[in-house]
Amino acid sequence: MAKKRSIFEDVEGTRSQSAGTGGGMIERTPKGARGAIRIWLGVLFLLVFAMIVVGGATRLTGSGLSITEWRPVTGALPPMTAADWALEFEKYRATPQYQLANQGMSLSDFQFIYWWEWGHRQLGRLVGLIWALGFAFFFLTKRIPTGWTGRLLFIGALGGLQGAIGWWMVASGLTGEMIRVASYRLATHLGLAFVILGVIAGYIFLLGRPEADLMKARRGREVKLFKMSTGLMHFAFLQILLGALVAGIDAGRAFPTWPSMNGEFFPSNALYVPDGGATWRAFFENEGLVQFMHRMSGYLLMIFGVVVWLRGRKSPHLNTRRAFDWVLVMLFGQMVLGIVTVLTMAHLHTALTHQIGAVILWVLILRARHLAQFPLAGSIAKGTA
Repeated sequence: MAKKRSIFEDVEGTRSQSAGTGGGMIERTPKGARGAIRIWLGVLFLLVFAMIVVGGATRLTGSGLSITEWRPVTGALPPMTAADWALEFEKYRATPQYQLANQGMSLSDFQFIYWWEWGHRQLGRLVGLIWALGFAFFFLTKRIPTGWTGRLLFIGALGGLQGAIGWWMVASGLTGEMIRVASYRLATHLGLAFVILGVIAGYIFLLGRPEADLMKARRGREVKLFKMSTGLMHFAFLQILLGALVAGIDAGRAFPTWPSMNGEFFPSNALYVPDGGATWRAFFENEGLVQFMHRMSGYLLMIFGVVVWLRGRKSPHLNTRRAFDWVLVMLFGQMVLGIVTVLTMAHLHTALTHQIGAVILWVLILRARHLAQFPLAGSIAKGTA
């Protein structure tokens, strides 16, 4: 005859069995993994943000062509002696930028632009090092949640690609009669930087909540709002690329008036190409046409942003509504910054602030889109619903 079991033994046996089978691979991962990885990604986010800002300053100060070689490892050390500086300066004097635009530059002036470019590249090396050390630690200690290894590797792959594109961009300004890098290559380089920043931000948002909570929240996804915010994200990215084209040919300094462009709505020489090349090149090389496209795109982005905001106001979730409120506020602020940048002929501090504004707007749009896909339920009692 089988021995009777206490109800407490049954409960304890059930608990032991539940602990053995678990609630899935993610729950069996050390609890600190998601939080620690989120902090690591936060550090990478700040470094990439710093790279975008320093990269903007490097472009605005005309420093991007001061280092004429791509040495990912040995280039980490700057010139240490007078002879080293003389050698670097001699290499720069062989470039079209020096010969056509900076003839007679002093060594101290060269050192000023050199340090900007060196600092930008050094930040890139630091990003790569922090990513590699962090990934190795989490991988070797088996702290990466299930399904996240490929995502974290993807960030590293994008970073490596960005380094190669950076040199591809610089190389375009070292031959022929180029005194600056090709604008379309600059746009590619900046665009990928924003992609990397967006990917990291998206991962940080996802890791901020338990996997089970995200799966539950997704069932309440606001489909139309998510689609509209996705469109806003793509539109904002296009505007960022157009801004890079403006920066690439210094078009921001060409028409320092608003709302007209030197008294005209559409520049009369918008399709002019200096060397008589194909007309399509005007979309990349004509200062008037490039700035006109950036202005018109900015107005349309603002209008579409208001439409998306109005849709966001209908969300039943307070956090989602607030997220879209901030998007609208930053959209308006960024438009004002763009106008001030034009009126000040792209003054260094104003132009950098405008670029920082683009980063903030980009992240706010991504956050609002994330909340449309994974709504954060509030509480009526706490006044958060």
